[in-house]
Amino acid sequence: MRHNRPLVTVLASMLFLGGCTTAPPRNPQDSCQIFEEKSDWYDAAQDSYEKWGVPVPVQLAIIYQESRFNEDAKPPRTKLLWVIPWKRPSSAYGYGQVLDGTWDRYRQATGNGWADRDDFEDVVDFIGWYCANASRKLGIRKDDAYRQYLAYHEGITGYKRGTHRRKRWLLKVAKNVARRADRYRAQLARCEKNLNRGWSFWPF
Repeated sequence: MRHNRPLVTVLASMLFLGGCTTAPPRNPQDSCQIFEEKSDWYDAAQDSYEKWGVPVPVQLAIIYQESRFNEDAKPPRTKLLWVIPWKRPSSAYGYGQVLDGTWDRYRQATGNGWADRDDFEDVVDFIGWYCANASRKLGIRKDDAYRQYLAYHEGITGYKRGTHRRKRWLLKVAKNVARRADRYRAQLARCEKNLNRGWSFWPF
């Protein structure tokens, strides 16, 4: 049966790699449950906040809007002749749906050359960095989830040009992001002390 060993090895490798995938939180609507399920995410988001000053609820609300906490999210493919799957409209990828060029600029600016867009810790650091830049260059408060999301979506140059003003759908989405950030903030107020102590609500 020696001739079957390479196949067994390949299958084992596939299973191992599949097991490394980080599943989205069971209840992405509740920040307390997100962090109780994934305590390392709370530590990463807090580290980003302490480093860049962008509140944790703003970080979470942007990620929810961009990927629903799906680590390998990508834009849906366009259709060729309305039915054949074709190219994706952009290089956006990961928790924060970050473009290739923007991610490269972040890695160069921060020296975080090993950062990955499917790593939650790296993405919350990126969001902190990006929103801090938007605050510095555009005068947007770091806790202003509405305007921060508009700058995140349109880019700092696009926001300066006012490209968001012509997109009613985007203004509506940004309002949803702001409302979600407010809900996450209220939820965290209930559980943050326990999270900081590392105590878990779960009985297992």
